[in-house]
Amino acid sequence: MHYDNVDDVLTKLAKQKRKVHLLLGNGFSVAYDSSIFSYNALFNFVASQNDPLLTKVLGAMKTKNFELMMAQLDAFSTLLEVFDGDQSLKTKVTAAHEGLCRSLIDAINSLHPEHVFKMSDEQSAACAKFVNRFLETGGSVFTSNYDLLLYWVLMRQNIPNACDGFGRELLNPVEVENNVEETNWSELRWGPNKLTQNVFYVHGALPLFDTGTEVEKEQYDSNGYLLENINARIEAQHYPVFVTAGSGDDKVAQIRANPYLADCYEHLSGVDGSIVTFGFGFGDSDLHIIEALNRATHFPSKSTPKLWSTYIGVFTEADIERAATLEKLLHCKVHTYDAKTAEIWG
Repeated sequence: MHYDNVDDVLTKLAKQKRKVHLLLGNGFSVAYDSSIFSYNALFNFVASQNDPLLTKVLGAMKTKNFELMMAQLDAFSTLLEVFDGDQSLKTKVTAAHEGLCRSLIDAINSLHPEHVFKMSDEQSAACAKFVNRFLETGGSVFTSNYDLLLYWVLMRQNIPNACDGFGRELLNPVEVENNVEETNWSELRWGPNKLTQNVFYVHGALPLFDTGTEVEKEQYDSNGYLLENINARIEAQHYPVFVTAGSGDDKVAQIRANPYLADCYEHLSGVDGSIVTFGFGFGDSDLHIIEALNRATHFPSKSTPKLWSTYIGVFTEADIERAATLEKLLHCKVHTYDAKTAEIWG
């Protein structure tokens, strides 16, 4: 069934007294500024870096979709293993894949708006209003985007119900209790607030860094904007937590290798009620997301299925046609709504 307005969807679901969750995809960021966050913009940035190996790869690929490029490199690498290919060629393919991953991170970081105040008050408020319709009723927000847009909105608008699971831990409680030291707090770590977490960066994000023992979130300080602090880490060869694999299976493997990402994925796999999507394409590289939603549909509970329905935001006829094919892939009921009516950026 198609709905002409997202308000009709949310009104209907409110009457059913089920939780409603939000899943954001790249279209969320593209709707903010397509000149920054589209595949074309990212492709052109990487192409302008004049890396000889990447230039050859970009020239050979018949797509500007980075996920598809990475999937093709992964497939080629697998074939080289199967047919006992030349080791030097294997090394070049691996280097190309790693270079493409780093360049994607650099592109997002370099093209990104400089700071939160580049976003207008009206845009920030409109986005917060839409997102909070899910959080204030007990739902969760999941995003596959790497950028800072959602984080900025949650921080700037101070949405009281939003929690990404990060917090500080007191490092010297005994000394403080004995009045021999001042309080010494940790960096922002994932864990202290994960029991109340309702915002999940399923593929990682620019401000998240894995130290090997902790997943930390970069923050503002008196010395610079958040993006400047992120840049300092990247220049020191510390790259953010990003899922850069091409295929769905490879994405799951990368997700499982990181405790934060694995936890986000498990929460998505256990959502109950209904989920509304905005800007999420459900492409061939998103099969792991489809699998997560199907797991949620059959999640063990007293009243199965847990996930009853998915409402997909559509912009074009092509989106509607893609949504129709999802009825065969998703095990819950699939509906569509006119995504433009969300007015997510005002």
